[in-house]
Amino acid sequence: METVMTIKNMTFKVRQTLTVVGVVKPDSKEFAVNIGPSDDRIALHLNPRFNARGDTNIIVCNTFEADKWCQEQTEKCFPFSLGKDFKIVIRFTPSEFEVTLPGGSTFRFPNRLGAQEYSFMSFHKGARIQSIEIK
Repeated sequence: METVMTIKNMTFKVRQTLTVVGVVKPDSKEFAVNIGPSDDRIALHLNPRFNARGDTNIIVCNTFEADKWCQEQTEKCFPFSLGKDFKIVIRFTPSEFEVTLPGGSTFRFPNRLGAQEYSFMSFHKGARIQSIEIK
């Protein structure tokens, strides 16, 4: 998956909330938001898939470390539409990421790397990111 934007040294700490606003590209097959300490250690890989990798209209979450992906977690709620705006809100607790999707549904993904702050974010093709805010 092609990286379209990388942010380094923008710290996302426990008890903070990250809000990502963007637009899904009309021809998107998937897009991804990654949060971690570096590009080769990803605590949260959030990957909405419209029609990619054998999946249709599903969100795949995972962690990447030691040069391999861990066990996937899938979410069947899929509130994304091609060509439409979206807002994803990620609340960071010591043990997990609480993800609120467009429309208000939420799910939790464990903080498998266990850090209390992460300074790397990347966004992968399929969506145009309009704003990123940490509070």
